[in-house]
Formats: sequence, structure tokens, C-alpha cells
Amino acid sequence: MTIDRAVFAFAGCVILLGVVLAYTVHPWWIALSVFAGLNMFQSAFTGFCPAAMVFKKLGLKPGPAFR
Repeated sequence: MTIDRAVFAFAGCVILLGVVLAYTVHPWWIALSVFAGLNMFQSAFTGFCPAAMVFKKLGLKPGPAFR
């Protein structure tokens, strides 16, 4: 697995978790999904992603997006 795929999988899980928590616990949990979406949006333009840095330290191979 590359860093790119790990970041996409992690972001997808965070978004789904936020939606489920918003539906089952409290509507403000949707902010978690919004945060993940905004982070993905800014990383598309800046290349900076905290999750990618964590996955790199864990030893995953870089992909084309996060070198």
C-alpha cells in the first residue's frame, strides 16, 4: 500500500465516521466530515497533509501524490 492509498482510505473512513456519528449521536458530528473534506481540498493544492506525514513515518512507500 502506498501513502496515497492510505491517505484516501483514512479520509474516507473519517468522512463515513462523521456521517454515522452525525446521524446517530448529534448533528454537529458532521463537522468531522467537513474537516476531512477541507483537509483533502487544501492538500490537493499545497501537497501538505498531516496524515501523509504520519504514514510516511510508519514506513509506507510514497506514491505519485505525496513524495
